[in-house]
Order: sequence, then structure tokens, then C-alpha cells
Amino acid sequence: MEALDLARWQFGITTIYHFLFVPLTIGLSVIVASLQTAWYRTGRHEYLRATKFFGKLFLINFAMGVVTGIVQEFQFGMNWSEYSRFVGDVFGAPLAMEALLAFFLESTFIGLWIFGWDRLPRGVHLACIWLAAIGTNLSAYFILAANAWMRHPVGFTVNPENGRTELTSIWAVLSNTQAWSTYLHVVSAAFITAGMFVAAVSAFKLWRNRRHGDTGEKGTAPPKGDHELFRKSLRAGMVVTLLAGVVVVYSGDHQAKLAAEYEPMKLAAAEAHWETEEGAPFSTFAVGDTDSGVNTIDITIPRVLSFLATGTIDGTVEGMNDLQAQYNEEYAEYGEVDYIPNVFILYWSFRLMIGFGLFGVAVSALGLWLTRKRRLPHTRWFYYAAIAALPATLAANIFGWVLTEMGRQPWTVHGELLTAMSVSPGVSLGQVAFSLAVFTLIYGVLAVVEAGLLWRYVKAGPSHVVPEPKDGEDTGDVPAFVY
Repeated sequence: MEALDLARWQFGITTIYHFLFVPLTIGLSVIVASLQTAWYRTGRHEYLRATKFFGKLFLINFAMGVVTGIVQEFQFGMNWSEYSRFVGDVFGAPLAMEALLAFFLESTFIGLWIFGWDRLPRGVHLACIWLAAIGTNLSAYFILAANAWMRHPVGFTVNPENGRTELTSIWAVLSNTQAWSTYLHVVSAAFITAGMFVAAVSAFKLWRNRRHGDTGEKGTAPPKGDHELFRKSLRAGMVVTLLAGVVVVYSGDHQAKLAAEYEPMKLAAAEAHWETEEGAPFSTFAVGDTDSGVNTIDITIPRVLSFLATGTIDGTVEGMNDLQAQYNEEYAEYGEVDYIPNVFILYWSFRLMIGFGLFGVAVSALGLWLTRKRRLPHTRWFYYAAIAALPATLAANIFGWVLTEMGRQPWTVHGELLTAMSVSPGVSLGQVAFSLAVFTLIYGVLAVVEAGLLWRYVKAGPSHVVPEPKDGEDTGDVPAFVY
């Protein structure tokens, strides 16, 4: 094992861990802002309680996302200095814009939102959470634009004297076709996850209150307003998930066509597609021999892959064997390089991404039907399915990023810089192993803290942040967060 291997493991682990919090932050910011808008327009106390309750969960998740995200940027200098030296002029521009514009916007207005409940006019306070939500989504765009540049580098030139990339057009980087398409796909997937988070929490509270009451003791009646609050939030979360699911399907189709154009090897590996073919089939289950470049078992649906990749059922889809020979010729200066990524991981990541994502969307569609006309199901399986759909949608997000990042291998910047050439030359295997062990330990502790805080406040319910008003009590004053 070399330092390169552990450096890749470290960046993969920290990225996946960080991305557990990112989709929830992106989606929950807008959902919480929408709930507060509903309270601002209607004055109904249940919307205020929902805003404060889910806002509390959003803040816990946001804080953890910030902490874990900082570590990733440190790794560019620690383990990937050659990569940073090569791409710094280009890659640094969207990241600087993310920090100076988007992150400062969201962090500033989140602070005003937290401490401004009883100090700012309601309209101004509402604007704060919307500005924070806008900042969160802008932050996502700048980061995804930088990532998209690695898969389809544009707007740059390579200085022959120092061997570094130099930015020629920031607009080309930000308007990269891969950037806006990836943004649409990632953000819609984030809304699936956030919507399912709201639905899963609501389902848990409804089922728990139905069985034991809010205190967890049998026979104890839950707070009177919780039933209606969580019935509405359950349906709201499922509506968000279902609508976002439609966008995910559209954007995913567009991503497949972009992959066929700019990253044909990734598409071929995700389909275990070895030979170039017209009217290529979609593989539903395959077992292959990667050394020989063939599938020993392959159950397919005729012509579907060609349609996904080209928009026509007779389109040509390039195979991995032909692409390997083509790349060896095109990039002869690198010598003999294996340009085929890990087919097993890509093939199953693609299918697990689709399967887990569709499970969450299907649960939402079924849930909206079962809860129509103010109904709530009495059977436990519905509530269990709604709760299980949350980790499923999180897994779909993770498998999507595994597909994206490992599908680019062996490149860090497609066609420009190999991953093997990107690692820091002065970092030893022992140093990377030590930092990996430390990060794993710290992240394990943070996971316990995050889970404990979320469980504590979910279990406590809305009454912990905004007590339910007593009969005849004025609800005009808005209390600050209860800590």
C-alpha cells in the first residue's frame, strides 16, 4: 500500500461523511423558510412551532456540516499539494467566491435569524432565513462548478513554463454545462433527502404519540396541537420529496447524456459495457471478468442504454475496451495507464443510487395517497417505511457521489492530470495513516454527538422550543429559541 491509496481513502471518507449533512442543509433551509413564510402569512401558531422545531434540527445539521467541510479544504494542502499547485488558479476562483459571497451570506443571516426572533421585525426576520437559504444554495453552486470543471475542464490554459493551469474565463467555469446540470441533479436530490427527513421525523412522532404519547409512557396523551402539526409536516415533506423526484429523473437523464459526451468511460463502466455498440442495451444484472473485458452473465433491456446516452434507440455507445485503446493512444505521454475505473463499484453504485432514491419517492407517493382527506394510516408498516426511507435517500446521495468521483478515475482533472500525479510528494504512508486514524476517531465522536442531539430534540418535540399555548393564551409574542 502506498501513500496515494490511503490519501484517496481519507478524502473519500471525509467527503462522504461531510455529504451526509450537505443535502439536509440545502433542503431544510428552504423548507424551514417556507414554514416561517406560512406562519408570517397566516399567523397560525402550528406553523411557528413547526418552524422552530425543524429550524432547531436544521441548525444542528448546519453546524456539523461546517465543521466537517473545513477538513476537506485542509487536505488539498496536506495530501494533494501537486493537485493544488496545478489547478489552484482555476479551482480556487469558484471556491473563493463560495467563501466570500455564499458562505458569509448564509452564516451572517443564520446568525441574525437565530438571535433575531424577539429583536427584529417579523418581515425582516423572515428575510434573514430566506437569504440564508439563498446563500446555502449559492454555496452549493460554486462548489459544484469547481467539481464539474474537474470532469469537463473549460476556461483555462496550461502555462508551459510552470506547468500550471491559468484561468482565462471565470464565466466559462461557472456556466459549464456540467456545472448547471450537476447542480440541478444534486440539489433536487438534496430536496428529496430533506423532504424525507421532515416526513420521517413526522412519521416517527405521529406513530410514537399514537402509541405512548409525547413523553414515551403508555397512556399519556400527546400535546393537543402535535397531531395536526405533524400530519401537515408529514404531507409537506412528502410533497417536497415527490416534486424533487421528478426533477431528479429529468436531470439524471441529462447527466447520462453529458457523461456519454464528456466521460464515456464512466458511463461504460457504470453499465459494464465493454464493446462499442449501436442500439446498446441497459444492463439490469451483470457478472463480469474485468481482466478479459467481458461479462459472463448479463441480463439486459434492449436499446435502453442508447436512448439514455444519445436520445435515440439506435445511438452508438462506446465500450470500455475501445476507450482504453483510444486513451492509450491519445495520452501516450503518460505511458501504459489503466483508464478503466472500478467497474464493480460503479456498476452497483449506479443501481443502488437509483433504487434507494426511487424507494423514497415511492414511499412519498404512497404516503400522499394514504393521508389524503386528513386521514392517517393505522398500520405500523407505513410509519416504518417512512422512517426507513430517510437512510435510503441519504444512501442514494452517497452512492451518487461515489459514482461521480470514482467514475473520473484515474484522472483528478479529466484529460489533464492523473490522480497518481496529484498526491503530495513529501507525505509518507505513516503520516497519512496517522491523520486518517485521527480523522476517523474524531468523526466517530461527531457522529455520536450529532445523532444524540437530533434524537434529543426530536424526542422532546416542538413543545421544547415553543410550548403549546393554553386555551385563550395570546400567541402574538414570539419566544427565542429554548436551549
